[in-house]
Amino acid sequence: MRATAARSTNRGPSTNHYTLLPFANNLTLMPSSSTAPATHRLRLWWRRRGATAGAAAFVAALLAAAFFLTPSRDASAPGNTTSYPSYGHRLPKLVDLTLVDGAKEKGAVCLDGTPPGYHWLPGFGAGSDKWLLHLEGGSWCRNLTVCGQRKKTNLGSSDYMERRVEFVGILSDDELQNPGTFILFDISSGCRAFLTGCSAGGLSTYIHCDDFRALVPKASTVKCLADGGFFLDVEDISGRRYMRSFYNDVARLQDVRKKLIHCSSDLEPGQCFFPREVAKGISTPMFILNPAYDVWQVEHVLSPEGSDPERLWENCRLDITKCDSKQLETLQGFRKELLDAISEFKKKKDWGMFIDSCYIHCQSMNPLTWHSPSAPRINGKTIAEAVGDWFFNRREVKEIDCEYPCNPTCHNAVLSRPYKEA
Repeated sequence: MRATAARSTNRGPSTNHYTLLPFANNLTLMPSSSTAPATHRLRLWWRRRGATAGAAAFVAALLAAAFFLTPSRDASAPGNTTSYPSYGHRLPKLVDLTLVDGAKEKGAVCLDGTPPGYHWLPGFGAGSDKWLLHLEGGSWCRNLTVCGQRKKTNLGSSDYMERRVEFVGILSDDELQNPGTFILFDISSGCRAFLTGCSAGGLSTYIHCDDFRALVPKASTVKCLADGGFFLDVEDISGRRYMRSFYNDVARLQDVRKKLIHCSSDLEPGQCFFPREVAKGISTPMFILNPAYDVWQVEHVLSPEGSDPERLWENCRLDITKCDSKQLETLQGFRKELLDAISEFKKKKDWGMFIDSCYIHCQSMNPLTWHSPSAPRINGKTIAEAVGDWFFNRREVKEIDCEYPCNPTCHNAVLSRPYKEA
């Protein structure tokens, strides 16, 4: 895993951040050959505005807690970076990789024994006690074979991590690109900490939100946001529950049942891993950011290749506009499953949600979908604006979009080839 931090060049205060990179963008996408739930490069970022005592220990604890649950999706070679359009704004900062000193001695290492790393851009001024942390995504190790394969990629070795990365979307220090979190931390008094994550990192955010709260001083304002991490425990098109089987393997391999104390002993280990169960025990304010038609879930939860031997869903998986009427009916049923699963959390006044009707996966780290002139909107608000309203308690934010294809502002992924089955 890696943490990343960025220094703002604005005159105002800059915030400390841990964050994941967002979806690549909403044009034609070519998924990586790795089997991760994110369709873009993801990494754990640390953006900080000043030095505080115990920061290194805090980072090490979070890295250790999240490592097996949130490996990076992209398996590119060192030095590779993803560039995002600036939309007339200044270009994002390039942030160098930092390896964690002393990690080997503590056993907090990557799968191949290399030390974990993070990208960190320190902050300044009134933002010196404001933090935003983002957990990376990238599927999970379900068995020793898969874990072994990751050892020679940036999914399991800091030797293959990108040496420089861009801070964009929710990590951006450009007020025009990121009004939600820039304004969110532009306050001179009080420590604020915001834990976020995308895809597998989003699930890890649900799992570790209260643990994160416990690591931060009690007087601090702490909230969490999970992007594209509300994975569903539903039957696929063949009637089996592939994702539950997958999670059963993950839970047993990594012995995470003991961590999920909220879960009933009557449930299978994999069932305890789903956000619907995990979120029941969360006391820290949480924001659920999810597309109703999550492209990764459509491919791996609803219509995995193993459940589609005749490849009837292949075109629909690549491009939602290619789905026939029966497939669209199935997708609307999948949306209903999501809305049913989050219905109990709608009742929590200090929780927020933004459920758009887009065919995409992870939107907080993509500058195009997070906040731009063409960003997805619900009731006139971009994701960044809705998150800012929620964080500052300006209003109750429970934005639920209408059914596809009602929202013309959506960015819908068009994939050039299917993902490998996770």
